Amino acid sequence: MILTISNTTVPATDLGFLLHKHPDKIHTFDLAVGKAHVFYPEASESRTTVGLLLEVDPIDMVRGGGRNLAGRGFSLGQYVNDRPYVASSFTSVALSKAFSTAMNGSCKNRPELVDQRLALEVQISVLPAPRGGETLIRKFFEPLGYHVDVEPHILDKNFPQWGNSKHFTVKLKNTVKLSELLTHLYVLIPSLDNDKHYFVSQDEVDKLLARGAGWLREHPAKDQIVSRYLINLRSIARQAIEQLTEQAVGTEPEGNVEPPEVKERRVGLHQQRLDLAVEKLVASGATSVIDLGCGEGKLVRQLIKHRQFNRITAMDVSYTELSKAKQFLHWDEMAPRQRERLDIFQGALTYRDDRLSGYDAAALIEVIEHLDEDRLQALERVVFEFAKPKTLVLSTPNSEYNALFDNMQEGSLRHDDHRFEWTRAEFESWASMVSEKNKYTVEFFAIGEIHETVGAPSQMGVFTRGD
Repeated sequence: MILTISNTTVPATDLGFLLHKHPDKIHTFDLAVGKAHVFYPEASESRTTVGLLLEVDPIDMVRGGGRNLAGRGFSLGQYVNDRPYVASSFTSVALSKAFSTAMNGSCKNRPELVDQRLALEVQISVLPAPRGGETLIRKFFEPLGYHVDVEPHILDKNFPQWGNSKHFTVKLKNTVKLSELLTHLYVLIPSLDNDKHYFVSQDEVDKLLARGAGWLREHPAKDQIVSRYLINLRSIARQAIEQLTEQAVGTEPEGNVEPPEVKERRVGLHQQRLDLAVEKLVASGATSVIDLGCGEGKLVRQLIKHRQFNRITAMDVSYTELSKAKQFLHWDEMAPRQRERLDIFQGALTYRDDRLSGYDAAALIEVIEHLDEDRLQALERVVFEFAKPKTLVLSTPNSEYNALFDNMQEGSLRHDDHRFEWTRAEFESWASMVSEKNKYTVEFFAIGEIHETVGAPSQMGVFTRGD
């Protein structure tokens, strides 16, 4: 897949300054699915063109792409598809990685260029637009001021009666800031393609709102763009649309500052768990930490923000969860120095694994309740006896609090995948027994709003190993 951007505003070579890419060099970037190459087929005062070429490896795409894309419905669909040849979410990742500085509106050497509107032309060699075609392409780009030229491609020249495919060559012209053009492409290309090569989570809403700032909320096709960008996941799309609407109309009067105690109550229980876990891990003085049962990587993303941790590892038994974690952590777009601090691998907590050893601290956040109770002894040995981090932060639900949940029958569990849930006394008894057996001490903390009778919804134990 190749995408070109041409500048015809004299001097057209200013495009090189804005992109931070010298026209005399070929720049190559590694992606999870192959490589992206940036080059200049022409560079003159009157016209300068930069090309972005994606070299997608079908094998890497299957191994590192996350979701099974395109061609669904037959056994070789993940290998035989149009992904290496079309503009898709791969293109958005490549744009973000190759032109991140320009997309963010920064130009160190020529800052005055950032706000300059340039006469720009874009050609996307092959753009898929299922369930919409040319009409949809025009609907998305023309309200932003683009002159749009669309060339359809037939399915097979030998069988013209089959008609046109969902693929088009698209040419765009507009006088616009380069940063605006790049954000338009970043959002609209995967929206037209209506698919993503990775799992869509809450993090995608944040990226959409960030890249769509200043233009998406006023776009007449806003709802359709949001829905397709989030691959028609209704709950997430609805949330994104609501947030865009709030930005447009303003939900809070100017000068209305929320009291701290009200703001605290609005913070979700899961976020409170993560915040407390980070607080205890930071306070431990650890420089290396492993998240055992990392899920989609929310705790790890918070830990990365702390320079204290020079070695951070995410481990989970589920390959699917690890794929989500890579996307959530922007693994493909992560700076090399940042990635050097982070390791991700698949493993189980019920089998001895030397990779779990050698860390100052470990986290087990809402994990143990997913194991059968008769498997807990295996986890105890793996974590406390063999891995034996100096500090272990562990949380689990408080079953007493379940009585306060509406429509929850007595004796039922909060999640279908939970195998048990302990009362405060049961948790403290187990934690004290494990600590004494393995030469740890333990301190207990409540997570969430505390009820005078049943306590808090979640509970935490911070284990410290004695030397």
